[in-house]
Amino acid sequence: MALIFIGIFIMYIAIFVFSNNPILMSIAMIIGFLSVISSSLVYLWIGIKSTQTIHVNCPNCEKQTKILGRADACMHCDEPLTIDPNLEGKELDARYNRKNFQS
Repeated sequence: MALIFIGIFIMYIAIFVFSNNPILMSIAMIIGFLSVISSSLVYLWIGIKSTQTIHVNCPNCEKQTKILGRADACMHCDEPLTIDPNLEGKELDARYNRKNFQS
């Protein structure tokens, strides 16, 4: 979301500060536009990743939640969840979802 605001801020600066120089104004407008577009691509990527999740029922609160990666926390009660039997009973750590992590 910050990329959107940064991009809009850059475009405002382009209009008010560089209005006398059309080349600098054009460059700043393009940079701001690319910032907004890159933010849209980040949101698209996150949306695609969220559709590739595993839906499970949390054993603690019994609500349906998603697991993204090998280990994750319940989005309702923060109960640590895992799909890897080697990680059961261990404390949740973000390193478990790295590809090069050795358990």
